[in-house]
Amino acid sequence: MKIEPKENIPLSSYSTMRLGGPARYLLEITSPFEIEPALKWAEEKNLDVMMIGQGSNIVWNDAGFDGLILVNKIMGLEMQDNEYQAFAVIGGGEPWDSVVARIVDANLSGVEHLSLIPGTAGATPVQNVGAYGREIADVLVCVQAYDRQANKMVILSKTECDFSYRKSRFNTVDKNRFFITSVTLALSHDNPMPPFYPALEAFLKSHNITQHTAKNIRQAVIEVRNSKLPDPAKVANCGSFFANPIIDNMQLDSLVEQYPGIPRWEIDSDNTKISAAWMLEQLKLKGYHEPNTGMAIWDKHSLVLVNENAPNTASLLAFRDAIVKKVEEKFGVTLQQEPELI
Repeated sequence: MKIEPKENIPLSSYSTMRLGGPARYLLEITSPFEIEPALKWAEEKNLDVMMIGQGSNIVWNDAGFDGLILVNKIMGLEMQDNEYQAFAVIGGGEPWDSVVARIVDANLSGVEHLSLIPGTAGATPVQNVGAYGREIADVLVCVQAYDRQANKMVILSKTECDFSYRKSRFNTVDKNRFFITSVTLALSHDNPMPPFYPALEAFLKSHNITQHTAKNIRQAVIEVRNSKLPDPAKVANCGSFFANPIIDNMQLDSLVEQYPGIPRWEIDSDNTKISAAWMLEQLKLKGYHEPNTGMAIWDKHSLVLVNENAPNTASLLAFRDAIVKKVEEKFGVTLQQEPELI
């Protein structure tokens, strides 16, 4: 198979933050069978290789990527349904929200809480994407991927993905080892069941929505997200830029003593998740515009960093570092960014 990558492609076009230098080579992959020849081509040239989706969770360095970028364009959505349960096998390059829409239109539930999340289906297991109290791990059965260590296609079960909060083996111990070509999800014919995430519950009550169908929940999630988050097609951003910190009980007790109202969610007997958005709001950073960097914080959601007219990624990182420092100084908590810096 002949490999003909494009050269010197601006990676700002492959990140919803719209910053970053060029890729030395870039190739769109439309079939799993194209991966191995592409890797051999890169190996012959001694090039690093990575696969991306839509770049909704990537911040590129100004230096770009001196290797081969594979853009996942593997499409397809096949649903297998019986009276008890349904499964969906989804190509890794499928736009995620389009997948959610088609599943909900088929009167199936399980992913409606994850509506309007940007990116591709193949990217969802990497960060174990989640929203409104649900994660992709809740419905994922397995992923099919090319294993660069074994040099072959493999199937990894949900357990083998090592999911945790916003993490998996794909972005930790085995980062860039697996190129995900498809995901298989287990879906349900039953309606979503309460209790729902507080913001979602409040929306349902305020709009007198008592029928909790997948379609109603999806529409509610879309409206809640649109009221808080900018459309990355119109406003350059990577969604929530900082993860909610997870702290131990000793640190939690100290924080609660100083700030009794800090929003928090128990993870287990030893650890609690606290609200990063709340901390930024206490610092009066929501809606802040920084003229020197060209960056801003979205006025409807304090975790969303917006590229208004930043000249480069260095400006974004300076803005990020200033925010992290302010939070550390006031709360003694170190924020971690969610988008991957490459």
